Amino acid sequence: MKLLAGAACTALLAGTLVACAGSGDDDGRTSVVASFYPAAFLAERIGGESVSVETLTSPGAEAHDLELTAKQVVDVNEADVVVYLTHFQEAVDHAVEDADRDSATTVDLAAGVEEIADEEGHDHDHDEDHEGHDHDHGGIDPHVWLDPANMVTAAEGVRDALVEADPDQASTFETNADELIAELEALDADFTKGLASCERTEFVTSHAAFGHLAHAYDLTQVPISGIDPQSEPTTAALAEITEQVKEHGLTTVFTERLASSALAETVARETGAATAVLDPIEGLSDETADEDYVSLMRQNLEALVKANGCQ
Repeated sequence: MKLLAGAACTALLAGTLVACAGSGDDDGRTSVVASFYPAAFLAERIGGESVSVETLTSPGAEAHDLELTAKQVVDVNEADVVVYLTHFQEAVDHAVEDADRDSATTVDLAAGVEEIADEEGHDHDHDEDHEGHDHDHGGIDPHVWLDPANMVTAAEGVRDALVEADPDQASTFETNADELIAELEALDADFTKGLASCERTEFVTSHAAFGHLAHAYDLTQVPISGIDPQSEPTTAALAEITEQVKEHGLTTVFTERLASSALAETVARETGAATAVLDPIEGLSDETADEDYVSLMRQNLEALVKANGCQ
């Protein structure tokens, strides 16, 4: 149970007076550590003014490549609630495991979500570890948040963890969660309706981030790079993708804001296709600082509807 912040307790232990601080922030709010933007979005929307949220991944940074400072590792250990995603940021996985946290206040966005295999079907060059990072996702697409239905499940988990950490604010957390879940369900319904009847069902992406979205709405992503955006396709694979774009009459090659668009622009140039942004929403950038998960997903829907000739 969360203690009142600022309240000190004293205990006589082996003849020594020991002071101990209450959990949460000094101002009484529940402290939440979120590993990256989608986790922070859920915590901020559901927690409202009753929580303080620290996001481990800086705005504009590549989420896959996160390394933690010593302070951040301590924060993961001491936070009232942690919200993260297994098999996405290796450093966070290790920090959570080493902290041996209470499972009731530690939320994994992948919990209760159907696993989607990385079925890109193209060879990518993983011979050299990108700047010392080993992005081993086990062949599973970790981008669970790109299916709004998965975010509903995650929102329920965040709600329950916050209630566990601060039962006195349960009604606030539950009301905020209900409002957010209604938004997410409306978003899911709009995706289902908007992508129900399209001239094309394939879409070309910079990296294989959209497996969950494609699975949810009966689409097929054709990724240029693998799940790790730093894994580049072989020459043969790039030629295969280019041929697919031509063969299926795909009009658009999607780029991202936080990753290089060089390969996508090459495919577009070779095929005469246009480029447009499809945001994996791993983090916000200067360009999207005033947006949030829901508004960016609606932009993604508009981009897919236009590219795939949906009615």
